[in-house]
This record gives sequence, structure tokens and C-alpha cells, in this order.
Amino acid sequence: MKKITTLFILCILSLGIQAQVNLVPKPQKISVAEGKYNLPQQPTIAYASGALKPAAEFLQTSLHRYVSVNAALVPGKKGDIRIITKKGLAKDGYQLNITAAGIEIAAANYSGTLSAIATLNQLLLQSDTPIKLSQLSITDAPQYGWRGFHLDASRHFWDVEEVKEVLDLMALYKLNRFHWHLTDDQGWRIEIKKYPLLTEKGAWRTYNNQDSVCLRLAAREDNPDLLIPAKRKRVEHGDTLYGGYYTQEQIRDVVAYAKQRGIEIVPEIDMPGHFLSAIENYEGLACFPTIGWGEVFTTPLCPGKQKVLDFCKDIWNEIFQLFPYEYVHVGGDEVRKDTWKECPDCQKRIKDLKLKNEEELQSWFIHQMEAYINKNGRKMMGWDEILEGGLSKTATVTWWRTWVPDAPLQITAQGNDVVFCPGAPMYFSQAEEKTSMRSVYEYDKEMLKGMNAKQKQHVIGVQGNMWCEYIPTRERLLFQYFPRILALSELAWTKPELKDYDQFYSRLPQQFAMLHKLNVPFRTPSLDGIYRVNAFTNEGTMAVSCADPLATVRYTTDGSFPNKNSQLYNGPVKIDETTLFTLRTFAPNGQAGEMIKADFIKQGLLEPVKVNASKLTQGLNAAWYNYRGEKCAQIHKAPFKGNYPVNDVVIPENVKGNIGLITTGYLRVPEDGVYTFSLMSDDGSWLKIDGNMVVDNDRPQSPHEEVSQQALKAGLHKIEVRYFDSNGGMLRLWVFDTKGKKMQPTDIYFK
Repeated sequence: MKKITTLFILCILSLGIQAQVNLVPKPQKISVAEGKYNLPQQPTIAYASGALKPAAEFLQTSLHRYVSVNAALVPGKKGDIRIITKKGLAKDGYQLNITAAGIEIAAANYSGTLSAIATLNQLLLQSDTPIKLSQLSITDAPQYGWRGFHLDASRHFWDVEEVKEVLDLMALYKLNRFHWHLTDDQGWRIEIKKYPLLTEKGAWRTYNNQDSVCLRLAAREDNPDLLIPAKRKRVEHGDTLYGGYYTQEQIRDVVAYAKQRGIEIVPEIDMPGHFLSAIENYEGLACFPTIGWGEVFTTPLCPGKQKVLDFCKDIWNEIFQLFPYEYVHVGGDEVRKDTWKECPDCQKRIKDLKLKNEEELQSWFIHQMEAYINKNGRKMMGWDEILEGGLSKTATVTWWRTWVPDAPLQITAQGNDVVFCPGAPMYFSQAEEKTSMRSVYEYDKEMLKGMNAKQKQHVIGVQGNMWCEYIPTRERLLFQYFPRILALSELAWTKPELKDYDQFYSRLPQQFAMLHKLNVPFRTPSLDGIYRVNAFTNEGTMAVSCADPLATVRYTTDGSFPNKNSQLYNGPVKIDETTLFTLRTFAPNGQAGEMIKADFIKQGLLEPVKVNASKLTQGLNAAWYNYRGEKCAQIHKAPFKGNYPVNDVVIPENVKGNIGLITTGYLRVPEDGVYTFSLMSDDGSWLKIDGNMVVDNDRPQSPHEEVSQQALKAGLHKIEVRYFDSNGGMLRLWVFDTKGKKMQPTDIYFK
């Protein structure tokens, strides 16, 4: 009995110690022993082979940077920290053992070694001084080989040090593919020696409409992180130009920096569309002399001209010399084809090659590039538009268009590899919502639907994308990256059966403390406890909680921007009249977060409508209009397409293209009280109850959730949900009862 009691106590102690080990992504297997390992102030790092020396040097740099420890490197297997290669471990896997005798890193390959170092670096960042690490053993390996992150350097330019900071943070969270978007209409960012005008002129611009939006947002949101950086400007002939580019020597430096950290760089040179920064500076690349922006996209390259193919191949020749990795990305997305329809050269090419249309002409162009890429020992990647007109057998596809949901099934059925990076939820350039992190974290539940075992083998990984039209500064960039990058990390690395979102969320406070220590600005997760509109009937309470325990919350009630001198929130605030709150979080260094509007509205209970309930049936009616506008109020004026019975607020299956929906029915309210309505849409939507606006989400936008409350009397209430979109978006409505429980459609909707 005494032995059992002792064993029970040891188990409880062990569980308590494990709870203190806070790692993202969560490892496969971890066991913690009693005791600590005291890291010397001047430890030795032993590396078992010359191939491991770069990893040892990286760890040496990390120790100095993260915990101010100066380490010495020694060849061999004897040191305070030992880095060795070990057979029998999973591909890219590792073992990390911390004992009284020191730290041992064992891995199957270099990639695994760097992942072990990432784990150790997180433990170091969470330690106190002097460094005392829990004795433990971790065995780990990734779920996916492609754990990617994309950065757009064209819309706004990032200097070498900023790119290196992104690479360091990727390495810390075991992301291993850096998709570097180097060219687009707004700027050419990589030196091509054969065509110097690409950077002499193509890398610089006068302010465009995206820059103007950033400046307006900076003023509207009281956010200096949205201002255009002065260091990116230069004056030429009296004009202020904005931009920058990487020399080839800088590219080589970044490539070497990433390689040491176990990260492969995938350069993207976007073609045949998104090529205006080159077309403007070299004559004859387009079909006609008149070039520029069309209704949505820019003038593309002319695939009917041989000089265009030669020009592109010349660029790839220099790209191949700079990037030694397996993949290059050709873009291939969002290509205007109206000029091709009018171009004699393009039409001759179509006729000579017996192509069916301009889609097949684009496919032919992409195949020409791919053949040249393959000839030079590389593999081609492209956005999922390269499916149109025919996909080659060797291309790898990055799937982003959520409105083409069967694309991954087509890609994998043909035997091609695919990387999942859908616009929702993997476009981190879009504003983070309350549900964003969970959507990223749990995306594996959506990824493999409908695939057989063979198709699943062609899903090589996931990737988060950062498009920087409205992200001009390092501070804003990292704010958009974090904390979603943590959810992406665990999605990409950790096996689904080991994942749990609530447990992941509980690990975030310590991760936030790490990010504060690294001076990484991040978005504090949405405050819990409040909505956009909060209803009360007699007395209300404004009570919030924050996921970052180191952040403070301040607020105003007069419509002004909260600042460091505004009222500090330190507990629930009682109110008995309508009050409009503006709240804002502040990091320990004083950095202001985003502002949150929370209107507390004193309401009477909305009376139910009089309707013969016996004539109602379950469900709703969705009326589809061929609507191309951007205001819910105008939808009913568009041509009517048809009525669709639906069981929930959704886009009916056959409704595509230009969408204007008016969904109507009745909401059954079981008891008097305050009900909560969460309306998410891409693009705009609204919810009216008995003709009263309850949720106003009426604007062109990326997926956005708006949550509001309404006091309702028991009975039936007429609901109307309006929604518009022109490119196949998303729509859903959740209703929560007076106790906060989500109501099911079968309980609430009638028509």
C-alpha cells in the first residue's frame, strides 16, 4: 500500500511537471523526469559530423540571442550539448534528451536536427536565469513535409533583416518552406542582370491606391503601423518614389541564412499575369502597346510571341543560379485573356497548335515554362488556376480558391501533389477574427474529405499566405502573422489524434510571454465576454477577459481612441443606460492593439409577430438575384433567378456566380430574454428581425464575423438575411439562446 501511494504521488508530480512544458507545435511523445539540468554559462556544443556544424552554429547563435549564453563549438560527441545523427528515427524526426549529464539532440537528417533545436529554443526562451531546464525526453516527427509560409514582397518591400526575422520565427515554430513572392504588378523585387530595368525602374513607384488606403487606415484606426515607411522612399527628378529590391548577393545571403535554419525557399516569379512591373519597362512583352489595368487585373504577357518565351526563360536562368532548391513557383493566377482574344499572334498560336481557346493557350504557356524548369533540374509549382486548360503530370499546385472546392480532388486524382492554402482560413493578410485561429487549427478536418488513400498521399502539406497590399511595416506584418502562425504550426506538424484546440489555447499565454521577450508585436486574441452589440433590459454588465495575461485593457465611452492614459479595465462595469464602449489592449511595452467597439444597448423585449403557426413548415426560403453590387439594400432590384428551400442560412448548392440572396422565414423564440446572433459572410450581409437591423455586416470584405444581441419576447419573429458576393464566398448564421447555448436550425426556422 505504501509503494502504491508513493507511485501515485510520483505520477501526480510528473503530470505537474509535464504541464509546465509548453511547446508549439505539440510533440508526439514527451516524458518528464524529476530534477533539472543547469546549463553552464559557457557550455560546449559538440557536433558529430561536419554536416551538422551549421546546425551547431545556429544553436550557438540562438543561445546568445535568446538567453545571453556564450557557447563554444567542438567537433565530436563530447560536450554539454551533443548533436548527433541517429538511424531508425522517422524522416525529419528527432529525439531531444535533457538529463543530468547534459543535452543530446539526435535526428535522422538535418531537417530533424533543426526541429529539435527549435524545441530546445522554446524551452530556453521560457526559462529563468540561470538556465535550469526540466529533465525530459521528447520523440517527435512531423505530420506533413511541407509546412509553408508565403510572403508577398511586391506590394510592400521587406528588407533583408526583416526577411531574416520572419525566417527565425518560422524556424522557432518548425515551418520549413518559405514561399517568397518576388514579383507582381506593383513591384519587381529581384535583380536580373540581363534586364536591369526590372529593378532600376520596376522596383519603384509613386504612391498607388493601396498606399493611399494604408494612410487612410492609419488615421482612421490611430495606427502608425499602417504608415508608409520613410526608409523605403527616395526622391528622383522631384518625384517621391517608393520601393526597393534585393541584389543577387542579398538573395544568396538570405538563401544561406534560411538553409542553416532548415528552411527551403520557393521563389515565385508570377507569369503570364501579374507581370506589369516588367511589361511597363520592356517593349513588346504585351500583345499591344496600350497596357495597364483592366476592370480587375492588368495586361498580361503575350504568349503568341517567341520573344516573350525567351524573356521568361532568361529570367528563370538567373533564378536557378540563386535558389538551389527543388521547387520554383510560376504563379499562373488571375490572368486577363481579353487581349489574347484580339491579338493576331495569340490567335495564330491557338490555330497552329490546334488549341480550343485562350484557357488552353495559358496552359500551353505554363507547360512551356514547366518544360524549361524541369530541363534545369527543378519542379514547377503554380496556383490552382493552372488546372484550367489542362494540368501536366509533374506540376505541384498551391490551392487557394475556396470557391473551387473540388480542385484538390481533381489535382490528386490526376496524381499531382497539392499544398493546401485556401483563402479562408489561410490568408493571414485578412483581418483575424475571433474564430480565425480555431479555423486554422482544425482545418485538417476539412482537408482530406472525399479523397481515397492514394489521393491523400499527394497532399504534401499546408501553407499560410501573406499578401501585403495593406501591410506596409514590419510591425503590421508580424501583427498579421501572430498568433495564427502558432495554429498553422500545430496543424502542419502534429498528428490529428494528438490535437485539441482548447488545450492548445491554454498553452498560448506562455507563448505570448515568449513573443513579448522577442519584441514580436502580435494580435491579442479577441476579448471574450463582449459583442459588437450587447443587449440588456434593466441592468447590463461589461465584463471582458483577455487571453494574454501580460496585456492591459483600457476603454473610453465618448467615442475617442483609447490610449495609455484611458480608463483601465480592472473588473466588470455595471451600466443601467445605453453606453458605447471603445476598448483597446496594450502590450507590456505600451504597443497599442486594435480597437474594439462594443455597444451596450438598453432594449425592451421585441414583440412577436402574429402569424398562423399551423401553416408554417420547417425551413427557410432563399431567393437568388443576379446581383453584382455591394449593398444589401439593392439586392431585390436585380434580376430574379429563383427560390430555393433551405434548412439553414447558407448559400444554396446551385447558386453560383453573381449572388444576391434574400433568405426569409420565422425564428421561434422559446422564452423571453436576450438572444445572440453570429453572422459570418464573405462578402456583405445583414440580419433583420421583424424589420429591425440586428446584425449589420453590409460591406465588401474577406470572411468576417459580426456578433450582436437582441432582446426578444417569446413567440415567432420574422427574420430576413441578405447577402451578396460575386465570387463564391461563404455565409452562415448561428443563434444562441438566453443561456448561451447554440440553437439548432430544426429548433428555430420556419417558412
